[in-house]
Formats: sequence, C-alpha cells, structure tokens
Amino acid sequence: MSLKGKTIFMTGGSRGIGLAIALRAARDGANIAIAAKTAAPHRHLPGTIYTAAEEIERAGGKALPLVVDVRNDGAVFDAVEKTAASFGGIDICLNNASAISLTGTLETDMKRFDLMHQITARGTFLTSKACIPHLKRAANPHVLNMSPPLNLDTKWLGRHVAYTSAKLVMAMCTAGMAEEFRNDGIAFNSLWPRTGIATAAIEFAVSGKEGMRACRTVDIMSDAAYIVLNKKAREFTGNFLIDDIVLYEAGERDFDKYRVDPSHDLGGGDYMIPDTMPLPPGVSLKAVQR
Repeated sequence: MSLKGKTIFMTGGSRGIGLAIALRAARDGANIAIAAKTAAPHRHLPGTIYTAAEEIERAGGKALPLVVDVRNDGAVFDAVEKTAASFGGIDICLNNASAISLTGTLETDMKRFDLMHQITARGTFLTSKACIPHLKRAANPHVLNMSPPLNLDTKWLGRHVAYTSAKLVMAMCTAGMAEEFRNDGIAFNSLWPRTGIATAAIEFAVSGKEGMRACRTVDIMSDAAYIVLNKKAREFTGNFLIDDIVLYEAGERDFDKYRVDPSHDLGGGDYMIPDTMPLPPGVSLKAVQR
C-alpha cells in the first residue's frame, strides 16, 4: 500500500484526526491541501494551516495550506481548483471539517445549530461536489467522510438532535453519492471511531483533561483511513466503517497501543454505532490489567 504521489484535498486538517491522516499519507510522499479556517493560532486549540503544512513537509509530503471557510461556496471551489493546478489533479477528498455541540434542543441556540449544519452537512456536500469533476479523472479516486453509520436510532437523535442530524447528513452523502457515482468509479465511504479520540477540540469542547484518559489516540483513525484510501475504489464504496473493525480485518491485533491511558476504561464504545457492528474478537474497552 502507498499513497505516494496522490493528492488529497482535506477540510479541517490543521489539527487532530485530519492532521494525523495527513501525516500518515505524507510519510508515503503524498500531496496534501489543508483547507481550513485556522490561519492564526486559536486561543484554546493548537495548530494552524501553516504549522500543519510544516509538519506534512517534515514528514515527507508536499503541502498546500489554504485559508478556507467551508461555508463559502466560492472559497471552496477556488481552493479545489488551486489544488488541482498545483499538483496536477485530485485523487482523494477527505471531509473532516465539523462543528460539535452535544446539547439538547432547548440548550441549542440557532446560531450553533446553523454552524453545525453549515460546516458538517452542507460543507461535506459542497466540498464533494467541487472535487468530483477532478476525481472522475483520477486513477483510484476516493471520498472519505468522517461520519457515523447511517443509523436513525432515536437513542442518539434524542440526546442531541442538532449535532446528530448534521452528522447523519454526512452519512447520507456517503450513501447517496456512492450510488450516484458508482459508474464513475469514485469510492464514497464513511469512517467513525468506536471510542472518544484524544484531540484538543474534544478536550476543550466535550470532555476536559480527565475525559481524555478514556480516549484512544488519533493514530487509530489515521491508520484505519490509510487502509481505506488504499483500497480499489471501484470495488469498495458505500461502506460505513468503524476504526477498530477496519484495522482488525487488515490483521491488526494490538489495540492497546492506541489507548491514551491503558489503566483507564475506554469511553464511548457505541456512540451512533449499531449493535450489528460489535467490538472485534478479543478487543476490550476495559482497563488493561497489569
């Protein structure tokens, strides 16, 4: 497997899972366009598109940092065209940009609702739309959405309908576009973590420092994404994938290496994941016993 020479257009890759995926591809010698808003340091979150670009190039890839708000149609189309012109095309579109607020209906103001749906749902549709003409000309084109399975269980919708519904629109893009562009040979798949993933954004917005102990590292998502993006696009599309299942099916058996704190139980385990996608055999969310 190798992504050498492949060009990836990625939204929201200045930190966290997106940056981890970019660095994994960069080690092969991939070209990566980082399309994100963070041109200046955030007061709470580390990393900008420029620091991400420096890390990508140190890892062995080529980087193109682009200041892009995925809510802006023109900015997205311009960034996609700049990427194609710079690297001679686009092979992979990775929809990673997202906004999160795990709040109930009465606690969710409409500004926050709009932000989640504009970035997460509309941004995925828009970025895919802009990349598809270039992907049609690629040798093994992939679109990978960071979204959960298309699971309409009210257990999750009932907890925070605004965020969950935005994420489910991403899943609908996967299912719908996989069918719409099947004959063009473009793969559309979704990847989702089983547990919480230790990112600065999650620490700041959701769990705090203590909650990070119950998370896996970003490496589990980058390793799983790498496997997916190397698959034959015409033969692997329309799938809803869970990080540890992807890795297990690829032969991985050591999942404790992905824990932030092996002495702590992993949290999550079923967030927006149907019962038909259980833990792989022998993999546990319980603390490692020494």
